[in-house]
Amino acid sequence: MKKITVLLCFFIGVSAFAQKAEYETKTNIQYYNAATNKSDSYINERCVLDIYYPKNTKGFTTIVWFHGGGLTGGSKEIPEALKNKGFAIIGVNYRLSPKAKAARAIDDAAAAVAWAFNNISNYGGDNSAIFVAGHSAGGYLASMIGLDKKYLQKEGIDANKIAGLIPFSGQCITHFEIRRENGIPEKQPTIDEFAPLFHVRADAPPLLLITGDRELEMLGRYEENAYMARMMKLVGHKETKLYELDGYGHGMTEPAFPLLVNEINRILKEKQIKK
Repeated sequence: MKKITVLLCFFIGVSAFAQKAEYETKTNIQYYNAATNKSDSYINERCVLDIYYPKNTKGFTTIVWFHGGGLTGGSKEIPEALKNKGFAIIGVNYRLSPKAKAARAIDDAAAAVAWAFNNISNYGGDNSAIFVAGHSAGGYLASMIGLDKKYLQKEGIDANKIAGLIPFSGQCITHFEIRRENGIPEKQPTIDEFAPLFHVRADAPPLLLITGDRELEMLGRYEENAYMARMMKLVGHKETKLYELDGYGHGMTEPAFPLLVNEINRILKEKQIKK
């Protein structure tokens, strides 16, 4: 685990290419197929994404971003801190409890990431450079679909093709909304098939876990992530890191975004060296 002094993390170089690129945003793209959308009015309404991408550019990197909100609220977003970096950003809506069982959000997250793999080349992107991230509930979704391979397998995608997983303050035990639906108290930790911790594995994509200060975070959120980091290393995963942001609570996205960008650039550089 690394404790981060935030003021040292903001010095990120932005390439001349990223600064000069023109960007376009397309909104409310349905990521399920027409038959699925027709079969369920809530899917048809809710399961849409926005894509912000550099126009007339080939081979760009993509970040799929899942919003927070406890699996009961929130809406798709294109974080301002990630714009004008040369990346495409995909902001995803997913079904929310109580209109749908909370676990359906995991299915939706997988379908949205599959959409990215299947379609980003049509916009000029490189489908070998797709990163998955999110905050809080969104971080939980990123971890679940990246670690439990069955969700993306249902969509015909190998989860190991994800270039990197970067959850911000995500739950690593079973999400509290899933526990609530099953009558489990909020402060009763549970690790079952709906917990990222249940699916630790050595061959997963690179994993960067970022949390706020352990004394300011929600309900043991740092400790969950610390346990995840430890167990990933024990099972033989070579690219797990944990950062704790001193002085920041659960709403720690602002200082975390530069760390996300640094991690993406690190992974892309290492991939280029290996080529």
